[in-house]
Amino acid sequence: MITADKLALLTNMPAAMLTEGIRESGYKKDSFASAKFVGITNAGEFAYTATFPVEGGTETCKVFVNYDPTADRVTVDY
Repeated sequence: MITADKLALLTNMPAAMLTEGIRESGYKKDSFASAKFVGITNAGEFAYTATFPVEGGTETCKVFVNYDPTADRVTVDY
């Protein structure tokens, strides 16, 4: 079961938290300037739109957060 507190966290993750998660997934130099929760995928992933810095401005990508309630573990990937 996902508790109300955990759901609130999973749907309101700030860019810094997503940056930390993506770096734990192996993208050591990637970072996000902003992030917005956009919904839950059919596979149960929490989807975000995130912006990241590039030369001359920013670009946008989708970031997916997976939550394993049995291990109480969150993973982040593109």
